[in-house]
Amino acid sequence: MAVPALTASLVLRRDGAGRVGADRIALLVALREHGSISAAAKAVRLSYKGAWDVVQALNNLFERPLVLTQAGGSRGGATKLTPEGEAVIAAFQSAEAELAYLFEAVERRLGDPAVGPLRSMLWSLNMKTSARNALRGVVESVTDGAVNAEVILRVGDSTRIVAVITRPSVEALGLEPGREAIALIKASFVILAPETPGLRTSARNSLAGTVVAVERGAVNSEVTLALDQGKTLTATITRESAEGLHFAVGDRAVALIKASHIILAVE
Repeated sequence: MAVPALTASLVLRRDGAGRVGADRIALLVALREHGSISAAAKAVRLSYKGAWDVVQALNNLFERPLVLTQAGGSRGGATKLTPEGEAVIAAFQSAEAELAYLFEAVERRLGDPAVGPLRSMLWSLNMKTSARNALRGVVESVTDGAVNAEVILRVGDSTRIVAVITRPSVEALGLEPGREAIALIKASFVILAPETPGLRTSARNSLAGTVVAVERGAVNSEVTLALDQGKTLTATITRESAEGLHFAVGDRAVALIKASHIILAVE
């Protein structure tokens, strides 16, 4: 019986913290060619919002942004790849060429009964999460408590995220200063407020940023803040709240998140 053709899906890991696959590289290439998110999205058959979400995710997962965006309306504006973005494309394409040679040999070997289990060993494990926000950072400090521990994750020059997790979780994840980790935050856990001097809340995390996108829906609205170093944070709030707060692109706002609502992940 003929052996089915083997296909390989290449994924790049940057310092073990984030994955970039062919679909995201294709969008980066399209952004370089077209210079706008709307045109690039059309080229790779994505919605504008889908492409925008990918750009945010990539910029959040790398230490420096891969794509720089300039506002210009709901479907306009210019985009430009940074040197880091160009480097990621080059690295992926180089690795992809090497992978093609490798899998020519692997595919030939799959016809040998002695290596039958090889196919099952070639699975690629990918982290999937329903959390809207995934921000890569470096553990700055871990403070032990009787039951829980406080972990501070540096995700930008002036942006810190504080998470409170159990001590066994700290040990299981190997969290210590210098360890890279990803903060997962559901958009519904993010409370937004206008940036006001002297604002005091019980939320451990108070992240100030600039509104860069507002997506209004029938029931809920999605508001995205730009933090520092190309990082973004998205909140889902009720339509009534969005209308009452009058958030618009360019406004300053504060994202409030309880430390217990932060989930940490490592690879």
